[in-house]
Amino acid sequence: MNSKQNQKGATLKLKLESRGAHLTQQRAAVFDYLSQVEHHPTAEEVYLAVKQKLPKISLATVYKNLEALVNCGAVSKLSYGDAAARYDIRTDHHYHTRCLGCGKMWDLEAKAGPDWLKQVKPQAGFAVKDYRLELLGYCRDCRQ
Repeated sequence: MNSKQNQKGATLKLKLESRGAHLTQQRAAVFDYLSQVEHHPTAEEVYLAVKQKLPKISLATVYKNLEALVNCGAVSKLSYGDAAARYDIRTDHHYHTRCLGCGKMWDLEAKAGPDWLKQVKPQAGFAVKDYRLELLGYCRDCRQ
């Protein structure tokens, strides 16, 4: 393990412990997988990947560990309507692209300034608490 990985592990351990949880082999494997992928996988995708390293892990254990990582602020859970939740290693406020074919999501590098938000006008009396930007379309694989 290099020093960057040690630092990530120590930071993750502190976040978990601040919420009364522990860094387990399963949580570390789930977090490591999320750290290595560019898209935002579903719990099932995480399960299939982590199962290659930890063959005895169950889907329920993956769900529990994902929720522990979300609860301690190490991972973001992205829920959009009826679609399966997806998990993102980034916890900062940022935007996404989502493929309408396969459902995969990726980070969108875009900066919205105060002028951009002034163009969005909700109905009268609506109190905005947060916002998200999501571009919908088809990824390279689904366009073929």
